[in-house]
Amino acid sequence: MKSYIKILLVIIAVIISGLMPQTVHAEADERIKQFVEEQREISEIPGISLVIVEKGKTVFQEGFGYADIDAKTPVTSHTLFELGSTAKAFTALAILQLEKEGLLQRSDNVQKYIPWLELEYNGEPQTITIDQLLHHTSGIASKTIVHIPESNAENALEETVRTLLDQHLNRKPGSSFEYATINYDVLGLVIEKVAKQPYDTYIKQQILEKANMQDSYAGLHQVKSDEMATGYKIGWMSAQQYIPPIYRGNIPAGYVISNPQDIAEWMKLQLGNNPDSPIDRQLIQQSHVPDQSVEPFDKNTYYASGWSVMTKDDQKYIYHAGENPTFSSYIIMQPDKQLGVAVLSNMNSSFTPSSGQNVLNLWEGKNISTNHTDSYQKIDQIATIACIVVCVIGVLFLLFSMRVLRQIITKKRSRAVNVRRIIFFIIHVLVAVAVWIMIIWLPKIPGMTWKFIEAWAPVSVTTLLYMALAASLLYFLLGVLLILTRKSRSID
Repeated sequence: MKSYIKILLVIIAVIISGLMPQTVHAEADERIKQFVEEQREISEIPGISLVIVEKGKTVFQEGFGYADIDAKTPVTSHTLFELGSTAKAFTALAILQLEKEGLLQRSDNVQKYIPWLELEYNGEPQTITIDQLLHHTSGIASKTIVHIPESNAENALEETVRTLLDQHLNRKPGSSFEYATINYDVLGLVIEKVAKQPYDTYIKQQILEKANMQDSYAGLHQVKSDEMATGYKIGWMSAQQYIPPIYRGNIPAGYVISNPQDIAEWMKLQLGNNPDSPIDRQLIQQSHVPDQSVEPFDKNTYYASGWSVMTKDDQKYIYHAGENPTFSSYIIMQPDKQLGVAVLSNMNSSFTPSSGQNVLNLWEGKNISTNHTDSYQKIDQIATIACIVVCVIGVLFLLFSMRVLRQIITKKRSRAVNVRRIIFFIIHVLVAVAVWIMIIWLPKIPGMTWKFIEAWAPVSVTTLLYMALAASLLYFLLGVLLILTRKSRSID
């Protein structure tokens, strides 16, 4: 009798243990849904897609909000997003694949494939290896992103790389880490030279399709689907639709297009859960090997090949964030637990990576931090308030100018020119010109341009520029009217 009881207890224990993970995950599902929706509302992100894979299975996939606000198109598993810098992992894998085929070596000087790419540090020509480009230790400066040209031409990739010829290296190659997105555009051009075909064609055929990512594309020009999400930027404290310039020459670093369904396949491949894939598992493992020849760029975090690798509490995390002017993404994986989380958004927001990290914690039953602020939102708030202030000042200048003009028309003011007024006029012109130059040259202080700011900053920032120029012009006009005229009854 006792043996039967023991058997019964074992059966009950097995049943309970089998149900517990489902119960825990069901609870996690609801917490995750509630959390992501709350973050979406706080961040003003129109649409978010979240996918979780675990032990070779897609265990969670959900769309939140809209792919297009005006059309009320919901985010689905087929909605396409620009990946931003999480696209770098595809370029890195292509380099490793070409190395396996004997077509290049990572220790090669990049000039072996791009002979004209001679870059200098402190006036001396430098040797830059493919490995250094992969690991962001080439010495190329982060600010080179500012000079990536707008282009949809077939030779846009070479145009982008050629912008480096007018810029000096920021540090000696191999000496330290400095993230520069254009490193991966250079690698994209290397792929073109070695594979003897356009980068986008190679990535589509040799990486995306082999990774079972049939609905993913290397660049917007390849997209034939109507599932593409509309991109937005923050502006006036809400989401504003925005069509950014086309940077076809930046595809290897940030413009692969994908959906959550395909990204789930990508994470399964990264975690070794796709044994039938034609992509060599060893290449995936190599892409996760961090470069520890330089200091970590963050606490216990080194850069590998298109991935950041962090060790925390004896756990290894492989992750990367991506930002484009109107999209953002985040992928984080724990190889030991065969667990991966990806978040895709149709707005550039730091809430995207923050949400991804918190979702991972929620899935594992850990505590989360919801005390997050987004720099773009803060900038937008400041710019919005500044726009209101400048608008009020501009309106006052306009009203005063109209009043003075009316006085001139009605003969209540008359022309007045003398030496003192001419001196005041010259000073006024000089002050106005100085203000205009300061406004136009302001972005150059941190090494940016107004074109770059217009593409990346909140909509309100660009509006503030035009309003400031308009207000200063009205101020100049009012000053001219007051200096060169006087009340008819006044004595000069």
